[in-house]
Amino acid sequence: MNSSISVVTRVSDTQWHALEDDRTVGRGHASRRPDGRLFISVDAWHGAVFDRVADAMQADLPTPLYTVVDEADHDSRSAWERAGFAAARRERGYLVPTDPQVTGLGSVRPPSGVTIVPPGMAEEGPLRALDRVIRDEVEATVGWRTMPAEVLPCPPGITVLDPSKYAVALHDDQYVGLVRLATRTRQPRIGLIAVRADRHRRGIARALLAHALDALHRSGTASAWAEVDESNAAATALFEGIGARRAGGTVELVRR
Repeated sequence: MNSSISVVTRVSDTQWHALEDDRTVGRGHASRRPDGRLFISVDAWHGAVFDRVADAMQADLPTPLYTVVDEADHDSRSAWERAGFAAARRERGYLVPTDPQVTGLGSVRPPSGVTIVPPGMAEEGPLRALDRVIRDEVEATVGWRTMPAEVLPCPPGITVLDPSKYAVALHDDQYVGLVRLATRTRQPRIGLIAVRADRHRRGIARALLAHALDALHRSGTASAWAEVDESNAAATALFEGIGARRAGGTVELVRR
């Protein structure tokens, strides 16, 4: 890389370009997640270009700023650390088997009085209300930032983008737990399993997971993907207890 790099230019509200002899040699991108946090990324072949783009973005944007790297990508992590970022949280990726003979979930049934409502059958109003209750409970304890990263853009105030992806647990005419399953992807993804705080430790989450995996197994899918915050001991125990295999992970870094 020679010294002919021009100043890095902000070409839109969310994009930056670095030029060398009128050629684009680096790009930066910023996006705001549904939870309000601002994430940035840099695409550059050379470390000097990366540093210039990262510096320009930080000069233009308010802190805190976040980014995510693969846990095995040590070069990228080092580049972000040069830019002043530090690790904030780690997320494990799991391949989750669906065969009940492997998971041991074949005999799992919902607790007494609980019914699992299949995806696409839940009433939208109560589902959205349950989602909001669960989000508020998580935010009041460990914080929603510890949940699997959400990257789909949502209209302001909308957190359930596609109700047909959710199965819910019904108890005493109330929705008390949910599981979100994305199947229109190369690897079906368990996006979220959550239960209201006053219904914890009753086996509802395990029953929701058994329902979701059984549906995938019957459709011919051998495994699903799930992400778990490394600090979430309960979720880690739930997945590893059914034979889920760790198959990667990410590191979230922050510049405050």
